[in-house]
Amino acid sequence: MKIKTFETWWVKRDKCLFDQKRKGKSNMDWDVIVLKLTTDTGIEGIATALAARSGQVTESYLHDNIAPVVLGRSPYDREKIWHELWNIDRHLTFFPVYLPGPVDVALWDICAKAAGLPLYKYIGAYRTQLPVYASGLFHEDPEEYVREALYYQSKGINCYKAHPSGPYELDMKIHENIRNAVGPDMKLMSDPVAEYTLEEAIKVGRHLEKLNYEWLEEPFRDFELDKYSRLCAALDLPIAATETTRGCHWGVAQVINQKAADIVRADVSWKCGITGTLKIAHLAESFGMQCEIHTTTMNYMDLVNLHVSCAIRNCKYFEYFVPEEDFSFPMKGLLPIDEQGVITVPEGPGVGAELDWELIEKLSVSHRAEVLEA
Repeated sequence: MKIKTFETWWVKRDKCLFDQKRKGKSNMDWDVIVLKLTTDTGIEGIATALAARSGQVTESYLHDNIAPVVLGRSPYDREKIWHELWNIDRHLTFFPVYLPGPVDVALWDICAKAAGLPLYKYIGAYRTQLPVYASGLFHEDPEEYVREALYYQSKGINCYKAHPSGPYELDMKIHENIRNAVGPDMKLMSDPVAEYTLEEAIKVGRHLEKLNYEWLEEPFRDFELDKYSRLCAALDLPIAATETTRGCHWGVAQVINQKAADIVRADVSWKCGITGTLKIAHLAESFGMQCEIHTTTMNYMDLVNLHVSCAIRNCKYFEYFVPEEDFSFPMKGLLPIDEQGVITVPEGPGVGAELDWELIEKLSVSHRAEVLEA
């Protein structure tokens, strides 16, 4: 079995989900690249790729740099392909952090389908379900965090992560308002995606400890390791980091070595696919640490995250990016979350989800296909 066709659809959505502070002066349409790899036996591997800033960039990297490596190769050569792409990355390609993960996902999807197994069982099953936490966007109105937490609590989801938008004094007030509104039993996390000073982060962290939050995430940029080390030493509250750390497991290893995080983060989009995410999760496990899987901002790829989360032991939650309708495209249907706030992994072969191909074709502004020459 070998890869015969490498196809992409650049799907334009003309929708920005970030506020002006984070969008900046450049375009931020939340576009998606749909990827399909087809083998000479007719099995298809599907993934989606982030294209929020530029679909043209994502599309070009896939066709110019990755398709030549993948075409004609066996999908079982995932590890070899993975390392070859790292070599290409170093030698003047410098892939965006969200590539080449989707290609790795498509290769795993093919192999799981060929085996007739759901992806998590093909990897090696540990469980079938996880509790979800609702993870909202940035809100200009501070009261929206309270309304959002209460709404998802009413839906049976008893975990919520806020993304307060700063400054840190306002963030502390938001944290307190949420706790007062939802009561003592709801699990809460904070991810300010911030640029706090060390002193500010310590103040916020100590306040979160009093409020019984689960963790504080990304109070600094991921490369500020000394600040993270000092913060971890100062607080009992777990600090979650490495969401955007470059270098996959090699980068995360430096963070762990410097005691710059208590919980590490990974996902199949931003950490070089299933292969890279598993490397990080197993690395963290060897140090007795949790690897909490991060949302890809795309429901289909988050189902892939779920498969990985159900194939490892050291992940406690599933990150449910809300409102879901903003992130479901182009997958058909909704994520399989029940009334108790628990998500169950699909049992169909591969990823076990279907894309809306009619809508993809309708909204596609570019379809490109590379075909293996006979």
